Amino acid sequence: MVEHLTPATVFKSLADETRARMTLLIAREGELCVCELTTALEESQPKISRHLALLRSSGVLEDRRQGQWVYYRLHPDLPDWVHEMLSTILAANKHWLRPNAERLEGMRNRPERSSACA
Repeated sequence: MVEHLTPATVFKSLADETRARMTLLIAREGELCVCELTTALEESQPKISRHLALLRSSGVLEDRRQGQWVYYRLHPDLPDWVHEMLSTILAANKHWLRPNAERLEGMRNRPERSSACA
């Protein structure tokens, strides 16, 4: 379990709208790469990467490298209360996340986990 992950740490990490949206998208999809998040959120790669670094350093996300690409997912050792909270927020706020989810679903050349981001 991520021992330093307190409610204050989680809420501080998700207090920014971009970080909240990307965390919920990742919770919804299971795993996303930077190119998918830049498309879904219509933000620059450096901005997305800065937010991902903060979420990773706080213990909310974990990354894995596949070739030259980095994929992000919820940290596997998150406490159950964090998973439950994210599931509840996701279920209750589909309308809020809809534009991002639609851009992600409409992404051309969306990467498969075994191929590169295009």
